Parts: sequence; C-alpha cells; structure tokens
Amino acid sequence: MAHAATLEPLDPTHRLATLEGVDEGVNTCVHCGLCLPYCPTYAELGTEMDSPRGRIVLIKSLAEGRIALTESVVDHLSLCLGCRACETVCPSGVPYGQLIEAAKAEIERQRPGGPLRRLFRWVNFALLLPRPRLLGLAASALRIYQRSGLQRLVRATRLLRLLPGGLPAWEALLPDLPPARERGRLPEVVPAEGARRGRVGLLTGCVQAVVFGAHNRATARVLALNGVEVRVPREQACCGALHAHAGEHARAQELARRTIDVFDAVSVEAVVVNSSGCGAHMKAYGHLLKDDPVYAERARAFSLKVQDVAEFLAREPLRGPRAPVPMTVTYHDPCHVIHGQKIRNQPRQLLGQIPGLTLVELKEADWCCGSAGIYNLTQPEMAARLQERKVQHILATGAAAVVTANPGCIIQIVQGLRARGSPIKVLHLVEILDAAYRRGPEA
Repeated sequence: MAHAATLEPLDPTHRLATLEGVDEGVNTCVHCGLCLPYCPTYAELGTEMDSPRGRIVLIKSLAEGRIALTESVVDHLSLCLGCRACETVCPSGVPYGQLIEAAKAEIERQRPGGPLRRLFRWVNFALLLPRPRLLGLAASALRIYQRSGLQRLVRATRLLRLLPGGLPAWEALLPDLPPARERGRLPEVVPAEGARRGRVGLLTGCVQAVVFGAHNRATARVLALNGVEVRVPREQACCGALHAHAGEHARAQELARRTIDVFDAVSVEAVVVNSSGCGAHMKAYGHLLKDDPVYAERARAFSLKVQDVAEFLAREPLRGPRAPVPMTVTYHDPCHVIHGQKIRNQPRQLLGQIPGLTLVELKEADWCCGSAGIYNLTQPEMAARLQERKVQHILATGAAAVVTANPGCIIQIVQGLRARGSPIKVLHLVEILDAAYRRGPEA
C-alpha cells in the first residue's frame, strides 16, 4: 500500500480529457482539514495523500498536467472508498464524489491493466450487468456451484489460491444465491391497496434482482400496503452506478440514458430505489449527462424524481395494522444514503413505527463498512480492516439484527459476522417493515 505520491512534472499546458471541468470543484477546497477525522482511509493510515484533501491536490495536479498518473498516484486515488463522508462535513461544499469518479475514469483510460483484468471487467461491466437475462444465467450457474458442494470442495482444498488477480477475493464475498423463484420478475404493475396515494416506478436493479430479489418483493408489498401503485418496467436493467464508481464513465452514461428512457415511458410520479448506491447515482444523472445535448434536461428532471424507499415512505405515517416485531436491532447507515443522499432520520423514523421493535444506536453508524461498490474486490486489505471495525461495533450493541439498506453493505457485514461465528442477522429495512405487515418475522 503506497504512502507517498511520486510527482513527475509535465508540460503545464497538457490537460487530461476526462478531468476537464473539475477546476471549480477542486478550487472550492480551502484545505481546512475538517474532513480528515471523517475519512476512513485517513483514520486507518494517517497519510495525507490518503485523505480527501490530499487526493484533491493529486486530482488538481493531474488536471493541470503538473504530475503524471504514476503507480503511486493511482494507489492513493484507488484507495478512496468514494463513501463521501467528507462531503457531509465539508463547509465549502466540495463535490468530492464527482471529483473522485472523474479521477477513476482517467485511471481506467490511461492504465486499463493487462489482458486478464480487461477481460474480467468486460465480462462484468459490458456483458453481465447491463443484460438481466445473462446475469440471471450466471446467478443460476453460481447457485449450482454453491448447492452442489463444489464450493465447499474448492474452499477446503484451497484451490482458490490458484485463481489469478482478484478472483479469490471475489469468490470469498459470493453471497448465498437464492432459488430461481426468488429471482423471478415482479409483475409489471403491483396495485395499491386501499385509497391510492400515488404511482411510482421501482428500480429492481442488477445484482439486487438476482441476489436480493426478496427485497424487491418486500419493497413492492410495503409500498402497495401504503396505498402506492408500483410500476416495474420489464425493459429496465443496471442503472450504471457500479460502472461510475469503477471508472467506466462511457458505459455509465449509456446505462443512464437507457434508465431514463425506460422510466419516462411508464409515467410515474417518483422512481423508488431500495439500493443506496443506485439511488445516489441516479440522483446525479443531471451531472453525469450535463453535456449531452439530447438528455441533459431530461436527466435533470429525472434526477428530481428519484427517491430512496425510506425517504419516500417517511413522508407520511405508515398505514396499519402492523403486528409487533419483538426484536432489538441496530442500524448501519449506508454511505450513499447518509452521505450521498443526506438521508439520516427517515429510516429510524420508520423503524420507530414498528410495535415491539427496539432500536439501539450503533457507534460509527455512518462509517463505511468497506463494501463501497466493488471496493472489497479491488482493495481487499483496507476493506477487511473497515469490515472488522464495523463488526466490532455491531457486536458491542447486543442487538439480534443489524438493519441497513444496501446490498453491498449486507454482503460485507454478513461475511464479517459469519467469520466471527456471530448469529446476528443482517436485514434490509424493507424486510423489517414487511415482517410487521406479515405478522412477524418469517425466520
């Protein structure tokens, strides 16, 4: 892990194409340092170049052509989680998330890696994520791998050590794949029950659909029980969030256009999202497509319609009746809910309306768990450190379950608790709400 950047002066007239337009953002930073205590990588390493302030200096220097994109610079920038905790505390309003995404896009443009890395990224970002059917087939194959006993054999014999690149870390994070019935499509229309309050579109997502389809069904049920008609367009696919976080700028733009077209066609008042990274990304479509002469205005209007499921439901008291859920839980704030979308109180307000449920606060609840999109695959060492930090705080609460609202966080925290042999459950917010309407937890 690098601890100092190698600065190589270049021709100051040289500028990097994907970093055009970052001047306003980097120049907003006054280098006050208030962000430092809130940056997980700086807290772990204490290295200036692994802080938001230090990375902004690197991005500014790259954009102005004063340094080269050396291995050391790449290491410091790639080590950023993109959690955006720095944005929450920044008094100057630095749009750090936009800056780090631009920097990671430049890294991919200049340093795409060897053939194996390029193939791995193409399979995931170009082939699987944008194509729900292919992703579903891949999920079916992985379920066979898990259920047949092959996974246990591979892990017992340590064959994983023979896999190249980051594949061992990827396999270790593989969640339990659900049966095909849970990965089936939702109806295109889920009618509202009782007096109708509105009509929304539901993003079912890519990974969310094949791994956490039960969360999508619970989301649709809870919305319908609260008087909301839910439209689920069949043509939808990945929103492009993972692409943007990983520096796949052009593909992120392509998927944003597709998502806008799909949901504009169904005429809904809001687009509800139950995956925090997707929600934060879709709310930024206006920036992502700001230079697109066809989609710029449409993207700005679309972004205003996107709402996190907690944000949407908390506008009014939950409808009853709700059965008691006698359980003590704690809540982990996903980074892209609390820092990306500035949603803090709404999930807690919803949990507070469930009879019998006791909520205990989690220390550093708003700190990243180390998932951060595909961060736990690309930076497994730092991801493991942050995972352990999060798990220790969860264990200290004495809660029977930790509630959160993002698939990546769920996978990361489940793995951390499982490694400790802990019986603590990890639940999506909508699972708890759904349990109250379905007369208690199913498990």
